[in-house]
Formats: sequence, C-alpha cells, structure tokens
Amino acid sequence: MLKSFVTCAVLGGSAALACAQNGVTTYGVIDAGVVGQGGCGNACTTQVGSGLASESHIGIQGREAVGNNTSAIFTLESGVRVDTGRSDQHERLFGRQAFVGLAGEFGAITIGRQYNLQYLALTDVADPFKGGMSGNAGNLIGGGRRVDNSIQYFGALARGISAGASYAYKEKVDTSPAGRAWGMTVGLEAGPLTVRAAHQNLSAVRVQLNSKTSNDTVSRNSILAANLRLGWGTAYTAYSLSRGWASSPLFNPDNPYGAGLARTASTNSRDVLFGMAVPVGQRTTLLASWIQKDDRDPANQDARQVAFGASHALSRRTDFYAAYSRIQNRNGAGYTVGNASARGNGNAAINVGMRHAF
Repeated sequence: MLKSFVTCAVLGGSAALACAQNGVTTYGVIDAGVVGQGGCGNACTTQVGSGLASESHIGIQGREAVGNNTSAIFTLESGVRVDTGRSDQHERLFGRQAFVGLAGEFGAITIGRQYNLQYLALTDVADPFKGGMSGNAGNLIGGGRRVDNSIQYFGALARGISAGASYAYKEKVDTSPAGRAWGMTVGLEAGPLTVRAAHQNLSAVRVQLNSKTSNDTVSRNSILAANLRLGWGTAYTAYSLSRGWASSPLFNPDNPYGAGLARTASTNSRDVLFGMAVPVGQRTTLLASWIQKDDRDPANQDARQVAFGASHALSRRTDFYAAYSRIQNRNGAGYTVGNASARGNGNAAINVGMRHAF
C-alpha cells in the first residue's frame, strides 16, 4: 500500500487514477558504506560512499495488459547519493533507466535510456561482483554503461537460447556521428551453464588525440562471457576485445566520451577475467576475481586486477559486504579501483558497507 501511495504521489495528477487501476509499483536499493583508498595520485582519503555494491536508486515500473498476450511496460529509475541525498548520474532525474515499450511472447521492445548489451553481459554473466564493490570488473573491462535515445529488443528464440539487438540515435542534429550506437547479443542457458556473447558500437565525440592513441574514435566492445554452477559454487570467465577511443574504462562510466582524462586509456586491448563465488553456509558468499588487460597500443599500458570480497545476508533483502581490490598498472597506465557508483582515485581500495533492497 505504501509503495502504491508513493508511486501515485510521484506521478501526480490524472495519473493517480491509472495507479489505482493498473499494476504500478515502486522498488529500489539503498546502499552505503566506507571506502578506503591507496595509491592515489594525490593524498588518499577514507570516506563514506553511496552505492558501493549496487547503485542506490528508487524505481517506478508498470505493466498493463493490452490484449493478445501483450503488455505495455515502463520503467523509471532515479539514482540517489545516500551520502549527500543528491541525485546520481550527474543529477539526472531518471539517470539510471527511463524507457517504455511492449512485452509479450515475442520478447520485449523498449525505447529510451537503457543499459548497453555488452555491459549487461559483463555484469550479469561474467562478473562475480556483479559490477559492484571494489572488485567491479568494469574497472578494467568495457566502456560506458548506458545509452540514450535507444531502441532495444530482447527475447527468447528457442529453449535456452535468447537474443537481442539495440540501436541508439544521436542527440544533436549535426554532421557528427557522436552518440550513435548499435549492439547485439546472443545467449545460451543449458542447465548449470550460462553463456552470452555481446557486441556494442558507440561513436565518440570529436576529441583531441595524443601520440599514444590511435585515430579511431568509434568504440567497439565485444565480449564472450560464461558462468558455470558447480557443487562448491559458481565459476566465472570472460574474454573481451576493446577497440577504439573510449572503449576502455574512463573517468565517467555513464558518458565516457565527454570525460577529461589525466592519463590515456587503451584504444586496443584484449581482456581476460576469471572469478568465483563460493557460498559458505546459508548466508555468506565469498567472492574473488582476476582480470588481465593486455594493451595492444604502442604504449603497452597493461593492467592487472586482483579482488577478494564477501557478502553476508541478514535477510532476503538486506546484507553486509566487504571487498578489497588492487590494480597493478604498467608503463604509466592509470586505471583506478572504483565501485558500482564511482571510478575511484587510487590503484587499491577496500569497501565495507550495507545494502537493503525494497
């Protein structure tokens, strides 16, 4: 009842009647903790952070049957900085996701601001840390997380086989291709095995290049991700190809193409991930991952990340977590240890926090 009341209050006006008649709900995650960093360019600090394991957010979603086993759907998600109370994702109102579409036996077709398909394959299938804590695989693999102005399809083709595709239009009407993007994915679930391949193409803005980079301003990220559920836990692995300017993690994971850089990210790399999640008892899970970034640029700025963590569930919706990660940068590489909500400032970090879902 409280969720419905909050949702209708947010929507307001004539939408209140629709709330009373249709399936509109609210949900979210509140996550906060302490971040200690090491190996910073300047002095490192220990501070309170928001969204370390999962981005803190409040969401509204709805579904209405429109006939022929088809439903109209929508999702609006607003990121929240628990440490300050401000909006996340550069203070966009619904910066995490904002889309509307149709869903049915054919799958789902949605339009709006959405996660790109390569990022979903990395976090959902390959990363034991699920894109969060200091062990976040996005510290070394992949570029941006979300795409504006996108049309996306995802659905099941046959038993255990799924596929998806997306296309994003650029925001500005000019001769630059900046913001245009497309992607595709195909996946297989067979018993304990999950495999997913994905590719994402994004056009970067005009940038000032230096001698360490190529002249390729199109970001191309491809990934083959898999996990296997075994008797002792789950094993994870991935192989990723990242090519073009802005294809590797930058200062701003939501909009890497407009971000300034203190150091130059790789424009051509091959990345490998191995990880595991091991339950200990009914409430505790141990996490570990190893990632190697093989930079193919002339500068040869390789990097390696090793991460360890654990989560302890107090209930089905609340857990405590802790993680430690360290990145070894070579030949002047400047990759940093971040978490689900921040890129971080140093090459090592420890996170301790609490997460509650509703």
